[in-house]
Amino acid sequence: MDNQPSLEKRVQERKPSFLLKLEHGIERGVEWFLHHWVAFFNLLFLLYVGLPLLAPMLMEVGAETPASIIYTIYRPACHQLPERSFFLFGPSAVYERSELPANGIADSDNIFIRRQYIGDPDHGYKVAICERDVAIYGSMFLMGLIFALMRGRLPKLKARYLLLFALPMAIDGGTQLIGLRTSSWQLRVVTGTLFGAGLIWFAYPYIETSMRETLLRQQTRKRHDD
Repeated sequence: MDNQPSLEKRVQERKPSFLLKLEHGIERGVEWFLHHWVAFFNLLFLLYVGLPLLAPMLMEVGAETPASIIYTIYRPACHQLPERSFFLFGPSAVYERSELPANGIADSDNIFIRRQYIGDPDHGYKVAICERDVAIYGSMFLMGLIFALMRGRLPKLKARYLLLFALPMAIDGGTQLIGLRTSSWQLRVVTGTLFGAGLIWFAYPYIETSMRETLLRQQTRKRHDD
């Protein structure tokens, strides 16, 4: 009786070959992710902030259809107000509402109409996410690169210090939202950068610990199965 294979091993032996291949493929994919999760998230954030920058480039070369697709995809994630967004290929990278065309769209009091303005040849074309979002996701990507270069040497950021990174953005965005003041593009960039960098600094060391523990358990289980 002691020489009989375990129930788990017998079940494995009776599985169809395609199921075994699928399981092995999933296991390899999980193991790859556990080893390369930082690169995966860095690429994800690079794509997330890169596509909105690609949209005005496409508009500039006349590829309006793919540019429109990008603007549409990002619309649920960002207000895309032109007076709070960067512009490319125009005389200025930022505009006040009064500087935008009085065409019933860019100067509309309805934000749902105003957000539809993506630019024109005279003013350049709008990045598909706002200035603050560019700063947030751009700094998340850059902080991810720093974490990858300093892997194992970057100290964990305590939660109370994360609040210090988030507080400037909360104050700047909150006071503007309730109408106490109007923010500037410089403040949006600075506060967004602080928040994005602080969030990655706080989260990645904990994720790293979790990934290492999961990888160790997986390797231990594989040695036991063998």
